[in-house]
Amino acid sequence: MTSPEGRLARWLWGPYSALALKIAAVTFVLDQASKAWVLLVYELQDKGRVKVLPFLDLVFVKNTGISYSMLDGDAYSWQIVLATFAVVASIGLWVWLARAGTGRVMTWALGLIIGGALGNAVDRVLIGGVADFFSLHAFGYYWYIFNIADVAIVAGVAGLLYESFIGSRNDAANRM
Repeated sequence: MTSPEGRLARWLWGPYSALALKIAAVTFVLDQASKAWVLLVYELQDKGRVKVLPFLDLVFVKNTGISYSMLDGDAYSWQIVLATFAVVASIGLWVWLARAGTGRVMTWALGLIIGGALGNAVDRVLIGGVADFFSLHAFGYYWYIFNIADVAIVAGVAGLLYESFIGSRNDAANRM
């Protein structure tokens, strides 16, 4: 018979949890450090658009919505709701990671998503929106403005998609 503490520990810690925690922590620190430098040291918000490369500019935008500024809302209470959702989603992803006993691709993917989501959640609480500042463009076309947390989340989702298609094929082949 397992103690309640033992059952809770299995819900919250699995074979890949330590690696995922490191990935999430590094992602979170890189994201927050880049935002602190851009806003507090470089003071990008006072400079406007800064050309870095022919296809990359730095420009500060406070995104008060979700992806691509959908559901845009300036109210601080709205930012708390979105930050809370990010934390709850991160907890759910963490439990999935611990219980699933996933492989390295899914561990990396979930660690990146968790670190990125928590990085953006901190922005929502501290500055009332997400600090975005990388602007990619080419031939007169501009893509959305993003940050390191956004890159981590997209890479994590790509990893989950890869694992769901390629990983499931490999799992099926191993069962035969």
